[in-house]
Amino acid sequence: MSTPATDSPQTRSGRGRRAARSGGDERERAILQTAERLLRERPLSRISVDDLARGAGISRPAFYFYFPSKDAVVLTLVDRMVEEANDARDATAERLLPSDPQAAWRESLRSFYATFGAHRALVRAATELSATNAEARELWSQVMEGWVAYVTERIEAERERGQAPAGLPARELATALVQMNEGVLGAIFVEEVPAVAEDKVMDVLDHIWLSAIYGAHRG
Repeated sequence: MSTPATDSPQTRSGRGRRAARSGGDERERAILQTAERLLRERPLSRISVDDLARGAGISRPAFYFYFPSKDAVVLTLVDRMVEEANDARDATAERLLPSDPQAAWRESLRSFYATFGAHRALVRAATELSATNAEARELWSQVMEGWVAYVTERIEAERERGQAPAGLPARELATALVQMNEGVLGAIFVEEVPAVAEDKVMDVLDHIWLSAIYGAHRG
C-alpha cells in the first residue's frame, strides 16, 4: 500500500506520518533512522521521545515539529516498509507476468519475506504497538485489505486465462492466504514458538499457495 507524498511537515496528516520517501528534511530522516537503530537494540516500550530526539541531534521540542509521538514515528516506518514490499512485488509481477505466473507468485512471496525480514525489529515494534494503539490496528487493516484485493485480482486473472481451476470464491481464498502469510512470517519475526523453521518457510508457503490456487493444474 503506497501512501501520498508530501513536501513539508505542515502538509502531512495530523498524525505526522506518511512523509515523502525522497527528499524531505534531514532531521526527519535522522529521527526515523534513529528509531530503526534503537528498535534493533531494545523494545519500543523502552524507547522515549528524548532518545529519538537525542539520536537525531535535535531538541525534544524540535522533535514535535516532525512527529506528534514516538508511535507516529513507528507508523511512518511501517508505511515505508509496506511501500518497499509492494514496490518489490510490482517489479516482480512486471518482470514475470504473464510469461510465468507461478514463478511470479513464488518470487512475490520471497520479496515480501526479504523486505519484512530485513526490518524484523520494526515488525516486532508494530506488533507491540498494535496491542494499545487503534491507529496502528487501522493502518494494518488497510494494508491487509490492499494485499487481499491484489491477490484476489491475480487469482481471478489466472482463472480467466484457464490456468487455475474454478473453486472457492477468489476473495475468500485470497483472504485466507494473506492471513496465513501474516501469521507464519510474523511468528518467525517475533520469535514465537512454535514456528516454521526459517530455512523451510518459503518452501512451505510456495506449496500451500500454488496448491490452493492451481490445484491439479499446478505445473
